Amino acid sequence: RHFMPKDGVLRYLDLMAAHKLNVLHLHLTDDQGWRIEIRRYPKLTETGSWRSRTKFGHRASPLWEDKPHGGYYTQDDIREIVAYAAERHITVVPEIDVPGHSQAAIAAYPELGNTDVIDTTALSVWDTWGINSNVLAPTDNTLRFYEGVFEEVLEMFPSRFIHIGGDECPKDQWQKSSAAQERIAELGLADEDQLQSWFVRHFDTWLAARGRRLIGWDEILQGGLAPGAAVSSWRGFEGGVTAARAGRDVVMCPEQHVYLDHRQAPGDDEPVPIGFVRTLEDVYRFEPVPAALTEAEARHVLGTQANVWTEALEDAGRVDYQAFPRLAAFAEVAWSRLPAPADRDFARFERRMAAHYRRLDALGVAYR
Repeated sequence: RHFMPKDGVLRYLDLMAAHKLNVLHLHLTDDQGWRIEIRRYPKLTETGSWRSRTKFGHRASPLWEDKPHGGYYTQDDIREIVAYAAERHITVVPEIDVPGHSQAAIAAYPELGNTDVIDTTALSVWDTWGINSNVLAPTDNTLRFYEGVFEEVLEMFPSRFIHIGGDECPKDQWQKSSAAQERIAELGLADEDQLQSWFVRHFDTWLAARGRRLIGWDEILQGGLAPGAAVSSWRGFEGGVTAARAGRDVVMCPEQHVYLDHRQAPGDDEPVPIGFVRTLEDVYRFEPVPAALTEAEARHVLGTQANVWTEALEDAGRVDYQAFPRLAAFAEVAWSRLPAPADRDFARFERRMAAHYRRLDALGVAYR
C-alpha cells in the first residue's frame, strides 16, 4: 500500500534473522498497487503499480499528496530477495490476492472486472484505503489469467505455501451481475459465498497439482473450505479454531493481538493512532495456541505471524516504529515454551530488552 523498495525488504530479512523469524509473508497485490513483474501481462506493472496520488494516514485522514506513488519488484529483484532470505533460513511466501483487493489488476486489464455491472475501463489504481467493491469477475477468462500469473509466481518462489488472499471480498457486484448469477446457477451453488469458495477451490486444486499448498485469510472458510487449504486466522481466533477442529492447518495472526500497524499506547500522541491499542506487554502476553483446542487439534497450528500493513506507514522509519520493539516480544512468544500468558515475567523481559535496544541501535532500527 506504501511500496517498500527491495533494499528495505533485504534489511527486514536481516532483522527477521536476528530474531529467528523464519517466514516472510510478502503481500504483493492490492487495490492500491500491483508490486510484482509478470512478463506475460506487462500492464500489471505498467499501469497497476502506480497511483496518481496517495493519502497519508488512516481512512478518515484528510492528508493527500498529489504526486504519484508506486513501484514494483522485477523478477530479478524477487529472485534476489528469495535467495537472500534462504541464506538466512527464511522462506518467502508470496500473496497474490483473489478475488477481492484487485482494483489495480482490473485497472490494468478491465476485462477482469464485472463489466456487465460497471464500466471497468474507467477504473484507476485506487488511491484511498478500505474495502473495495471492485472485485474479479468469476469467469473462465479470469481463471486463465490468474493461472498465468501463478505460473510465473511459482517459478520465482519455491515456498510450499502460496497465499491467495481471499479476504474482504464484497459480493455486491456479483449480486448485480447477470454473468455471475448465471455462473452460480450453472455450478449449482447456493449463493455468492459459495461462488467465492468455488474460486478458491479452483486454485487449491491447481496449486496442489503443482506440488504447492494454498493458504488464505480466514474468509476462505465462507462457503466451505477447499480440501487442501490452510487458513491465516486474522479476524480473531475463531477462524483458526474452526479450521483446526476440522483438521486443517492454521497460522494464528489475530488482528486484536499481533497487527503491529495498530497503535502502541492510548491517546492522540501516537503517529496515526489506528486500530487496537496493543502495548509491548500485550504482545508479550499473546498466546498463539487457543486453550480451546485439544492437543490433537493444536498440532494443526503451524505457527504464528505478526502483520504490518503500510497504508499509514509511508516510509521505513514508520515501519520500524510500529514493528519494534513489539516484534522482539512476538519472536519470544513464537519460539518459547513459556508459562501461561498471565504468568510470564514481563519485568524480566524488560530488563533483557534494555540490552537488546543497544543491538537495535547498532542495526539502525528506529524503534518506538
